[in-house]
Amino acid sequence: MTEDFMKTPKAEKIEQKLEIHGDVRIDNYYWLNEKENPKVIDYLNEENVYYDTKTAHTKQFQEDLFQEMKSRIKEDDESVPYKKNNYYYTTRFEIGNQYPIYARKKDSLDAKDEIMFDVNKLAEGYNYYKLSGLSVSPNNNLVSFGVDTVSRRIYTLQFKNLITGEIYPDKIENTTGSASWASDNKTVFYTQKNPITLRSEKIFRHVLGTDPINDVEVFHEKDEAFSTFAYRTKSEKYIIIGSSSTVSTEYRILEADNATGEFRVFQPRERDLEYNIAHYKNHFYIHTNKDKAINFKLMKTSEEKTLKENWFDVIPHREEVFLEDISIFKDFLVVEERSNGLNKIRIIYWDNSEDYYLPFEEETYSAGVYFNPEFDTNCIRYGYNSMTTPSSVIDFNVITKTKEIKKEQLVLGGKFKKDNYKSERIWATAIDGTKIPISIVYHKNTTLTKQTPLLLYGYGSYGITIDAGFSITRLSLLDRGFVFAIAHVRGSEYLGRKWYENGKLLNKKNTFTDFIDCAKFLIENKYTSENHLYASGGSAGGLLMGAIINMNPELFHGILASVPFVDVVTTMLDDSIPLTTGEYDEWGNPNEKVYYDYMKSYSPYDNIVQQNYPNLLITTGLNDSQVQYFEPAKWIAKLRELKTDKNILCMHTDMEVGHGGASGRFDALKEVARDYSFILDLEGYIKV
Repeated sequence: MTEDFMKTPKAEKIEQKLEIHGDVRIDNYYWLNEKENPKVIDYLNEENVYYDTKTAHTKQFQEDLFQEMKSRIKEDDESVPYKKNNYYYTTRFEIGNQYPIYARKKDSLDAKDEIMFDVNKLAEGYNYYKLSGLSVSPNNNLVSFGVDTVSRRIYTLQFKNLITGEIYPDKIENTTGSASWASDNKTVFYTQKNPITLRSEKIFRHVLGTDPINDVEVFHEKDEAFSTFAYRTKSEKYIIIGSSSTVSTEYRILEADNATGEFRVFQPRERDLEYNIAHYKNHFYIHTNKDKAINFKLMKTSEEKTLKENWFDVIPHREEVFLEDISIFKDFLVVEERSNGLNKIRIIYWDNSEDYYLPFEEETYSAGVYFNPEFDTNCIRYGYNSMTTPSSVIDFNVITKTKEIKKEQLVLGGKFKKDNYKSERIWATAIDGTKIPISIVYHKNTTLTKQTPLLLYGYGSYGITIDAGFSITRLSLLDRGFVFAIAHVRGSEYLGRKWYENGKLLNKKNTFTDFIDCAKFLIENKYTSENHLYASGGSAGGLLMGAIINMNPELFHGILASVPFVDVVTTMLDDSIPLTTGEYDEWGNPNEKVYYDYMKSYSPYDNIVQQNYPNLLITTGLNDSQVQYFEPAKWIAKLRELKTDKNILCMHTDMEVGHGGASGRFDALKEVARDYSFILDLEGYIKV
């Protein structure tokens, strides 16, 4: 495939001057942010037609790849039941259906199945349908739920009587989709979003059966750098309102049996003080970075004395161990830690009789505590998988120290064997001497040479860690001789909180140079070569893709960039765009010159130059609420204008969905098949 096969789309150039700090930027494609302008839709459709035409010869392969992926999946699948308040809850799929069925059984797994929601029926007639936030009332009779039919993560909150099946007329618009029940079984607390910025900014109290217009506002988060949320503690005693920014948190607490009472502040917010709270008996346990504990520690205080001067250490700060989370049970505490990039699960008895770690043996893996709503139990449920081991749900008995695999992900078709694949963790050296871990997996019959195709994935923002997990769809690459690798670049928390701090704000370029140095390492050590190296990333990972092809385009043969955040400066200067103000502590506030200059130096859209670029497939959604469609649209228009090669440059805009892609499980597989077929075609697997 080459670009000269047919006439490429060409966006109109309309000069727009953007000036701040005495600096003028010329944006010829600024007009593409006018969603209501018919010319914008025409341009997106023109790009879609171009993509369809350029990839027409891959359509049958895409379908075959989709069917191949689908054939590995157990269509009539069911989750492991979890027990809460005398009911066992499950989520299941039936053959041929796109959406889940939510069900429960009372007291016993042998009891009659009660269907709570069949989402397949609810989704009829919708191009997109997302059911979210299911929350059952304390008396088990009612459930709140959120519905999004636009794919902008704006939910309508509704209520259903699980005894009669009646869906109540109460409809609350513009929410996050979840609600927390008070003890009276009629009052809920929910979060409402700002209709323009989509920031979660207000907590309301609603009484079932009343007009939502009369709902009481119990909290308004006025600081635009913060978002707010509400939940009920596992102990069931408290309703919690949380406010969170990138570098600070604050909580308010109220007894759940006092629904109309006043929330009280747990500990007032302070910049650079982060904390989370969990309740047990007459104490709160606090997961916090107090006293410059960069890798966090666990503290404790009484219910009556919640200010920070009353907190005392339970698990002190450790330089080499990142304390990620805790789970509280009646007789013991479960601590999730990360050491040298790997997950650890620790069991500590309240009476200090035992303190030990669960054993994990693979070189690189992913493990984490599962949903454990029961408080009085001797078992903890956790998940485990690796790049060669399918996902498992495991119950571990803390008394007998034995485990029971409740479910292991099935890979159908009879061809998959774990031993057919190899996984390892290797370390590249960054330009500043830092060692960057890379997790890789490949088929045992794949020979690692300069001719070996390799897909390198990266993200590296918000402290989000991409662990070395299993993917059933990825087998379609591995079985065709691809190596798959994850670059654990700075900006995540893979190697602790400092790893994140060294990949944000004025250190953001470390994320990009780390990825480039990983690519160079893989080439230099003959895992692959420039002609067979591909890279992939989405959202902030799409920013990573945009930056690396400006900096070192010669290293990559092809790029997959999904919902890419590429127009950093313009977006971060527009505080009307959803989520912008809450991210100043991640990227910086460009209204301050130091951050403006730094952002401008790496923003992919602002740094496109006349040079050769790799083959590139860009994907986006018209209704995306996180990375607006016009960022990739502007990006491809400017790339078309300035690039000097004949490599493929395509963009596909899904005119129905948003940031998360398709809502149906099979439609999501089709998106993966589309992306994989692009790089498999470049690698010569598709014969015309």
